[in-house]
Amino acid sequence: MNRSLTIALLGGLGLAAGCAGRPSLVPNSDPNLRRTSAQFAADAARRHPYTADAPRGGAAMGRAEYNLLMGTLQVLNYSDEDWDNVEIWVNRKYVCWLPKIEKGKQRVKTINFQMLYDDAGNYFWTNGGKTPVEQVELYKNGKMYSIDTYLQDW
Repeated sequence: MNRSLTIALLGGLGLAAGCAGRPSLVPNSDPNLRRTSAQFAADAARRHPYTADAPRGGAAMGRAEYNLLMGTLQVLNYSDEDWDNVEIWVNRKYVCWLPKIEKGKQRVKTINFQMLYDDAGNYFWTNGGKTPVEQVELYKNGKMYSIDTYLQDW
């Protein structure tokens, strides 16, 4: 199958997922992230505004990789402790709450861009690269941590 056809099929699947009110066609591997788009948007609205004056915790022992074609952000916690009750912030504007990101290098959390919402109920969209992923941060225990962020290689 050629690349153009693959992209068209993925786009069509993405539209079908949006019509169902879910942020992705395939259920998330984390049952806690199997919510509707409306639930993610409502939760994000409660978490705004971005806590710009939160104490800085430095760099989190983790990594975030984003995939523009798939519209996903994968977060890995390689510290020695689980991250409980955390918010993932993209570009200080879009947020998604996760009850837990387990420690260890064997498990990543996949966050679809349609799980990240701003205070107006708009999900994160790169707009063909016009709105890039510039910064990913983790808010936990009252502190904001930066996460090393990379474009996923194919």
